[in-house]
Amino acid sequence: MHKLLTRGQQWLAGAAVQPAPATTLAPLLDSAQLAELMRRTRSLQNMPYFREAYQRHAGDLRSPYLGSGLDFEEARLYQAGDDVHDMDWRTTARTNKPHIKIYREEHQPAMHIVIDRGPGMRFGTRSQLKVTQAARIASILSLSAATSNTCIGGTLWQPDGYTLPCRNGETGAMQLIQAAITPCPPLMPAQTMHPFAEVLEQLDTLLPRGSRVVLISDFHHLQPADATLLLRLASHHHVQAIQVLDPSEITLTDVGLMRFQDTDSTRTRWVDTARSAVRTHYQQQAARQHSDLQAQLRRCGIPLLQCMTDADPFNLLQEMAQA
Repeated sequence: MHKLLTRGQQWLAGAAVQPAPATTLAPLLDSAQLAELMRRTRSLQNMPYFREAYQRHAGDLRSPYLGSGLDFEEARLYQAGDDVHDMDWRTTARTNKPHIKIYREEHQPAMHIVIDRGPGMRFGTRSQLKVTQAARIASILSLSAATSNTCIGGTLWQPDGYTLPCRNGETGAMQLIQAAITPCPPLMPAQTMHPFAEVLEQLDTLLPRGSRVVLISDFHHLQPADATLLLRLASHHHVQAIQVLDPSEITLTDVGLMRFQDTDSTRTRWVDTARSAVRTHYQQQAARQHSDLQAQLRRCGIPLLQCMTDADPFNLLQEMAQA
């Protein structure tokens, strides 16, 4: 971790000495904010985040699979086809029946983070945009995973989106952080997003089986037809979903007559937020949407966590470890 911090501090020093300008073309997080994320992540380095490595690549972490390894698991009766080099001669002599030693394999964990940078994520009413909070979460997860030499990759879902290849430890963490904090100005009408279903399909074919996949989005774009792809992705990987929302998307504040614009279709509509019935209906609709999303993901075996733009993203680490 010290090595990671040293490399991160060197990169920060070379990247930006002056505070980031207040413009939509500035990085989502400046050098001081990234340094604070690294400092707080370092204080959590002993936190047991990855308990087991599911990816079937040789590594240093304990896996749930039995096979060749260094950790002795059990002795069982010899079966035809077993390697005689693993014979447990002591147990064989004591029981007068041939026994063989079984070990637990050590694998290298892999994590792939998908960051939604669509038009809905470029919104915020409290201190930061939703996409900025998504960048914070991705940075924290990659920094904490780098301590176990996890192979880290990512996908940026945006009009000119791309996928970062999986790289080990600090190298993977830094490449993901640099991509996640790139400027995120409002989209032009000519800029269109590829369907989220294409991202899900690409991930399923691209990632090695057993990878940990973290989806960071508001999931407003998720369609019932995506359930099949999500179910297939979750059957091959350990998938977790983190929904990033602005407080105004749950509770409507009384600010009088207000004009709303759909960031996808650019349609506008005036709403009288002073009416109590309007605010109550808005809150009920938001709760219903969240309940429907949670039920859809639960049917696919994907746990859903929620993080508001004004919340501390470090609380997610503990929640993800328990999910």
